[in-house]
Parts: sequence; C-alpha cells; structure tokens
Amino acid sequence: MYKNILFDLDGTLTDPGLGITNSVMYALRRFDIHAEDRAALYKFIGPPLRESFEVFYGFSREKSEMAIRYYREYFSERGLYENEVYDGIESLLNTLKERGKTLLVATSKPEVYAVRILKHFKLYDYFDFVAGATMDSTRNEKADIIKYALQSCRISEKSSTVMVGDRKHDVIGARENGLDSIGVLFGYGNADELKDAGAAFLAEKPEDILGYVCTVPK
Repeated sequence: MYKNILFDLDGTLTDPGLGITNSVMYALRRFDIHAEDRAALYKFIGPPLRESFEVFYGFSREKSEMAIRYYREYFSERGLYENEVYDGIESLLNTLKERGKTLLVATSKPEVYAVRILKHFKLYDYFDFVAGATMDSTRNEKADIIKYALQSCRISEKSSTVMVGDRKHDVIGARENGLDSIGVLFGYGNADELKDAGAAFLAEKPEDILGYVCTVPK
C-alpha cells in the first residue's frame, strides 16, 4: 500500500493541450515558423520545454531559451487558463485525502505556474506540497524535481511512495529516485511508451489509480 503519492500535472491532473500548443505556436511564430497542426505539438506536453525546442526544431541552447521566453509571454497571461481538469480527478484526490494519503505534485512546469493553475482550478488544497521547475532551469529534469519534492517533505520510505504520470519522463524520473510509478493512459503518453520506460502499473482512468495505491502491490 502506498502512503505518499506524487502526481504529474500536465496530462495527469489537467488537460493543458490547448494552452500549451497555443503558447508553442506563439513562440514559433516569433521565429517565422508557422505550425498549423496542433496535434503535432502535443509532444511538447510533458518534457522540459528547452529539450522540446532543441529536439523537435533543432534549436540551439540560446535559441531555445529565447523560445521559452516567447512561450511564457503567452502562457503566463492566457495559456495556463486554457486548460481543464480531467473528469474524475477531483473525486480521486478527495478520496485519497480521506484515506490519509500524503499528496504531492511533481511537475516539469515552473512551480509558480503550477501553483497558479492548481489554485485556479481549486485543486491546490488537496496537496501537501507542490514541486516544479525553476524559471531559470536550474531545476528542470523530472528526476531532480521528484528528489526536491521528497527531500522537502522528508519522505524517506520509498517503498511506500509512488509517482503518477502520463509520460516516460515521469516513469524514468521515478525510477531514478527508487520509486514505483503508475502510468496514466488518459494523458499524452501511451501504453508502449510507459511500459517501455518501466511503469509498474497502467491506469486507463483516474478511478484505476485508487485501486493501485490503496491495495498491496503484487
């Protein structure tokens, strides 16, 4: 049975597809790149932004940092609210809190944005701690963010702690910290990506998570 549950934000608690892709489109237009296929930009959801601009568009480190600044111009004012909570998430969080679980957020999104989003959608009070990236990218990798969350909450019982997320970065980050992980299939990853990364369990819907964290894993 897991006592401590870390949740990713984008693609796990909320569906940020519209806001993130609008923000990416805005940033790319500043480089005269016009990406019209929104679905092709969903791959930006989950990984750190700098990595995505470098891998998907071949940007240099300097150009990626500039793209992130443009991205945040749109995201900080509009994009973070172009978002919605997945059906069943609030009920899940409420049940987990009633059962005495410690809930944390571990997201690659800058922490300041994560807090604003959680408060806007009235999810913030369910969580004991919110861990995110820093605006200057000094804490950017998922493994570092998970480590920061664990250390901040003085969680040392790794066998009773699990990470819940929709992309391989969540699973790999959990594994690097000695944690099990639950891959969710209602976000932006898929079963093959999550299984290949080493997810211990897969959840097709939020209710499935409850069964994994409140029973003794086999």
